[in-house]
Amino acid sequence: MKRYPAIAVILLATAMAYASTDPFVGRWVLNPRLSKYPSGTCPKRMVIEMERAGDGVHYRSETTYANGVTAHSEYTADYNGKRSLVVGNRGMLLPVALKRSHSNVVLASYTKGLQVVATSRRVVSKDGGRMTITTISKDRAGTNVTTVGVYEKQRE
Repeated sequence: MKRYPAIAVILLATAMAYASTDPFVGRWVLNPRLSKYPSGTCPKRMVIEMERAGDGVHYRSETTYANGVTAHSEYTADYNGKRSLVVGNRGMLLPVALKRSHSNVVLASYTKGLQVVATSRRVVSKDGGRMTITTISKDRAGTNVTTVGVYEKQRE
C-alpha cells in the first residue's frame, strides 16, 4: 500500500513538469509575410497569448485587419476534447475543443450546433520559436478553404 502514494507523487510531478513546459504557452505574433491566407483576408496584425490553465490553456487573441476592424477572442480549454465557450468582442463565438496529439501538436475543432465547421492544427517547432496554425473551414459557397498562420514566439 505504501507504493501507491509514491506513484501518485511521481505522476503529479510528471504532470506538473509537463504543464510547466507546454510549448504553446507564451505570446505569439503573426508573421503575415510567411502566412498563407486567401487574397485580402490576412490580418495586418494578430497576437495570441496562451497561459497554462488546468490541463490546458487560457487563450486570448487580438487581431487587426487591413481595413482597421479589430477582433478579440478568449477561452479556457483543457486538452481533453470537450467543448469550451469562446467569447469575442461581438459576443459568443463558435465553441472550441482542444486535443493534444503530440507534445507540440494540438488539434482544435470548432462547432456550430453539433457539427464541426472548422479544424485547426497547431504545431510548435522543435526549437519552440515558431507556431504554425493550419485551419480548414468552408467559405460561403461551401468550398474548403485552408489558411496557414505562422507565428513567432516573443521572448521575454
